[in-house]
Amino acid sequence: MHLLLAQKGTIAEGEGAVDLGQTPGDILFISAADTELASLAAATDALGSGISLRLANLMQLQHPMSIDTYVERTARHAKLIVVRILGGESYWPYGVEALHAAAVSHRIPLAVLPGDDRPDPGLGRFSTISPEDREALWRYLVEGGADNATGFLSCCRALIEGGDRPPEAAPLLKAGLWWAGMARPTMVDIDNAWRSKAGEGRPVAAICFYRALVQSGQTAPVEALVSALETEGLNPLPVFVSSLKDPVSVATLEAIFEKTSPDIVLNATGFAVSAPGGKRRPTVLEQRGAVVLQVIFSGSTAEAWSGSAQGLSARDLAMNVALPEVDGRVLSRAVSFKSASRFDERVEANIVTHEPMADRAAFVAKLAANWARLRRTSPAERRVAIVLSNYPNRDGRLGNGVGLDTPAGTMEVLRAMREAGYAVGDLSADGDGLI
Repeated sequence: MHLLLAQKGTIAEGEGAVDLGQTPGDILFISAADTELASLAAATDALGSGISLRLANLMQLQHPMSIDTYVERTARHAKLIVVRILGGESYWPYGVEALHAAAVSHRIPLAVLPGDDRPDPGLGRFSTISPEDREALWRYLVEGGADNATGFLSCCRALIEGGDRPPEAAPLLKAGLWWAGMARPTMVDIDNAWRSKAGEGRPVAAICFYRALVQSGQTAPVEALVSALETEGLNPLPVFVSSLKDPVSVATLEAIFEKTSPDIVLNATGFAVSAPGGKRRPTVLEQRGAVVLQVIFSGSTAEAWSGSAQGLSARDLAMNVALPEVDGRVLSRAVSFKSASRFDERVEANIVTHEPMADRAAFVAKLAANWARLRRTSPAERRVAIVLSNYPNRDGRLGNGVGLDTPAGTMEVLRAMREAGYAVGDLSADGDGLI
């Protein structure tokens, strides 16, 4: 089998055998989170002189030959190795076994940490440093942000050289309001910042996005949406969350929306709260009646998207289209794509960033403005069209569907609309009717 050399300035994922071509470094950090790798690359200067850092994306180390080559070329020469794995040992079994064997053979401190904020006792047996040191390193990464990225690297240096440890990780809010330019989000400061920017009487457009973007400083797509919404005369209300299934995040959103009820919600988180095929579980996003537009921060490059017959990748379609529909969200479009245009020589890795597309953000902002204006229009003033199929079969039946009584179902919809205050005509059998 051939081993391909990874290219600078490209994003490569998959199961093919790849040689990352990294030279040895003192600290080796492996993670599948592009945002985390970008955050540590930005904090590299905190290491000072004499200590080198190497970053690697776990997604590029899926093939056993890729792992063996990486261990031989880079990992076995390290003075400290830190790995974050989302999904436990079973997600990367050969990788953790190979690194553990190298760590034992070459007496390298190794920390194998969970890739999220939940403990994973099963990963402890692969580590060669104390549980206390693992906990300290993990906490810096769980909290995230520029200060904790610096603390993480300083702690790594202390583990290697035996010097003084930096302060413990500083907590970062699990959810809250956010605005560009804030060094560290705090609820009071962010709330005041938003209040100072909000325009009186303008419709409020909430933007819900992942906390990981705040942790890594990768907020360019959110900033693009904020700018586009302001252009359309809306009040952007950016809110970050850990997850829409996280109780703290949900409670925070409820508190924010109670004080400032949004006219429209733009959601950039993936997956769904409800289970496909299960009972519908209303989410905090629509609890005040606003329509939720699904906005996509794609995990693929713009080049891959534009060159594909299907557009978005299978992963994007599942996370950002199919599953969000289970929660009743309305799809808008992708407004941002990933780019690995910068190869960081200091860490010998492609640094992947989110790059928004202004024209697509503008389209979503116009769509949001239309929905917000509709929200402020009384039902009696709205004009709603119901479009039914008309298949050219021998009966030529309007809205034909196997096992369905489309006319009866449509009448029920119209009755419900009339009860909600819409201007619906006479629906009696001898009336004017609308069908």
